[in-house]
Amino acid sequence: MAKVIVKQVKSTIGRPESQVKIVKALGLGRIGKTKELTDTPSVRGMIAKVAHLVEVVK
Repeated sequence: MAKVIVKQVKSTIGRPESQVKIVKALGLGRIGKTKELTDTPSVRGMIAKVAHLVEVVK
């Protein structure tokens, strides 16, 4: 299956609780942390919800 690498580039401090939970569900939690995830529609949806906090590396 295809993989996608996600990197957290901004803090979750002061963000709504739902966005904080999404970042945690992606396996992130601090600035600079990266995670390789399976590219599924649900993961893409979570990335879209917090696109201002993360970037897709690959």
